[in-house]
Amino acid sequence: MTFQLPAVLSETRDDFLDLSETDRLQLLLEFSQELPALPAKYAEHPELLERVEECQSPVFIFVDVNADSTVSVYATAPEQSPTTRGFASILVQGLSGLSVDDALQIPSDFPDTLGLTKLISPLRVRGMTAMLWRIKRQIKEKSGAV
Repeated sequence: MTFQLPAVLSETRDDFLDLSETDRLQLLLEFSQELPALPAKYAEHPELLERVEECQSPVFIFVDVNADSTVSVYATAPEQSPTTRGFASILVQGLSGLSVDDALQIPSDFPDTLGLTKLISPLRVRGMTAMLWRIKRQIKEKSGAV
């Protein structure tokens, strides 16, 4: 049985691929405006968040594994870094609520599937990939998954 990308991420990918390259950047900017604010328990304790060192911009993430084995993903990125913030938003919205197993099966190359690699720098794509890798590592650590 092959893994099916979760509906939210599949729809997001399809939305990007259905657009022209110029419109893809606009959609990424729209996602940047939709990054949910951190809950107070994290906003008041930034030391709980992990810095994504691979990103040029200061991006921080945190993952909760809930009692029902679903994940909640939180991120913060500066408004002046809309591409990075947009991808953080895609991951927060796309992974939150997934089961641990489904979240861990997200392909590591998911950022490459959005059709943005010609539009943004390789360094930014590397940062996006690192966000996903760090989220998955936190899920593994907090869930005990191997």
